[in-house]
Amino acid sequence: MQDDLFGSPEAPTPPAPSRHSTRPTKADAPEAAEYAAPPAQRKRSSQVTAMAPDGALTALATTLPPQLRLGTSSWTYPGWKGLVWEGEHSDTQLSKQGLAVYAQHPLMRTVSIDRSFYRPLTVSQYERYASQAPDDFRFVVKAPSVVTDALVRSEDGRGRQANPAFLSPELALSECVEPALQGLGHKLGALVFQLSPLPLAQLDRLPLLLERLRTMLLALPALAPTAPDGVIAVEVRDPEWLTPDFAAVLREAGATYCLGLHAKMPPLQQQLPMLRALWPGPLVCRWNLNPVHGPYGYEEAERLYDPYDRLHHPDLPTRAELASVIAGITRRGQNAFVTISNHAEGCAPLTVRGVAEEVAAVLATHVRQGRPGV
Repeated sequence: MQDDLFGSPEAPTPPAPSRHSTRPTKADAPEAAEYAAPPAQRKRSSQVTAMAPDGALTALATTLPPQLRLGTSSWTYPGWKGLVWEGEHSDTQLSKQGLAVYAQHPLMRTVSIDRSFYRPLTVSQYERYASQAPDDFRFVVKAPSVVTDALVRSEDGRGRQANPAFLSPELALSECVEPALQGLGHKLGALVFQLSPLPLAQLDRLPLLLERLRTMLLALPALAPTAPDGVIAVEVRDPEWLTPDFAAVLREAGATYCLGLHAKMPPLQQQLPMLRALWPGPLVCRWNLNPVHGPYGYEEAERLYDPYDRLHHPDLPTRAELASVIAGITRRGQNAFVTISNHAEGCAPLTVRGVAEEVAAVLATHVRQGRPGV
């Protein structure tokens, strides 16, 4: 069963290499046209409004399992005009009004609140987010770095000294779990503790860190009484974490592994043993950075992809592999929270659509083959 669930997708269509293995050139432009955002009328408005209903997107959404919640990392990107909203708006305006419009998109049923990683949010801030989303919407929340980073960092991101609050149960509770639960209520989906890359001295002491992680996770309250779909997930940026001992800690604490599609981590297929070890359980996945940029290529991707209005590096194999995992997990009644960054392929809404199309294709294949779901 697990081989079927986490196996390779059935007969994927071979991708065109230039769409995911090389940077776009002028010669690539005609071929990449299908991935570009549709032209949007240039206008400025004091009110952010949603794009007119797209019949194809609405039809696609109806083919997806209700357990699947696709979305993006944040929503404050002016370049998404013609994809999510009409007209031109500043990121400040979208920060205030964009979420309610974003949540009207047929495929967007979750979003990752990334700003909480840099500074803890208050109950009232979470309440404002919850008030802008429909009842069935679920939020993915990143725990603050004061808890998840082993180092205290300067403004340029360089580690200055050891962080005494790293994996603190008290701060995890007061600065993250309690405010998110109280503010988002049943709309809390996944609460992600993304552990930043460890210094070499810490990597040599993983058994000690695993015990600290275990202590923190066991100290956290169950999310289900307030958020029935809520799950605590741990994402890592060092492959050394991916061991049976790590899986055992997560299982004991009732937490799960966040599938991290990031250039610092092994490819998706090499992370699947963690999901197998924790099965059955929900899927939490964050697709962060295309590997063509290397493990430290975030700024390079940002320079190349901004304003995030088209796909530069469509990663078709990853889409197909992720869709296969999503389909297998949701067909067995488990939830899937999948959020995608602009830095995955260049434009998160278009990647979301691509993944949704892949999921629909996999599910249609299962139906044709007579493979029952749950």
